[in-house]
Amino acid sequence: MDKAGLARGDVPDAFDVGADAYDRLVGANPGYHSNLRRSVQRMALPDNGRGLRLLDAGCGTGASTAALLAAAPEAEIIAVDASAGMLEAARAKSWPESVRFVHTPIEDLAEHGITGPFDAILAAYLLRNLADPDAQLRAFGGLLRPGGTLAVHEYSVRDSAAAVRIWHAVCWGIIIPSGWLRTRSTTLYRHLWRSVLSFDGAQRFRRRMSDAGFTSVRSETMPGWERNIVHTFIGEVPR
Repeated sequence: MDKAGLARGDVPDAFDVGADAYDRLVGANPGYHSNLRRSVQRMALPDNGRGLRLLDAGCGTGASTAALLAAAPEAEIIAVDASAGMLEAARAKSWPESVRFVHTPIEDLAEHGITGPFDAILAAYLLRNLADPDAQLRAFGGLLRPGGTLAVHEYSVRDSAAAVRIWHAVCWGIIIPSGWLRTRSTTLYRHLWRSVLSFDGAQRFRRRMSDAGFTSVRSETMPGWERNIVHTFIGEVPR
């Protein structure tokens, strides 16, 4: 593990190890689920999702999928993840027929029959864990219809010294010890700590989205302790 965390090809295996305990760990964060729902609300999906086709990119155990479903219960949702363990936990939950889970790295969607156009894509805690986020942002643009929306729900602390201090304290005071107690491994949680510190600041990530071809790029942070730590980044494909 380097200062940026795990080699990106090793991340799915680390999530496999932590899958059984993942929901209990994130459930201890009072803002985790509500902030995912907040990011989905910022996507402004119309008409309960009627007629929409949505992609949940990096769905994990299904928390982001549930947030999409709550806002767009009439949409078709395809949820994908590279971790078999996380996807198994997601599939074990109760879902309507409009939700489909697919085990695949996000880079290999076409090989698993997943093609556009999508009306909107949600990528929660994903881009930071990819070897080439710029290529993936461009790929997302290609999967969206003209005028379609990409929402990236992601940690970004580098623009705020206070956020960096809080992130260190939360990781070493809560996340890493709790991860050890649940899984007897700290690999995934030390990766989380390091990868967030090395990831783009919010201003840099907005520019990254613009460089990938998205327009009307903006971001908004979360309330509470995740202020200036977790953000929603929104961009649109030109019409």
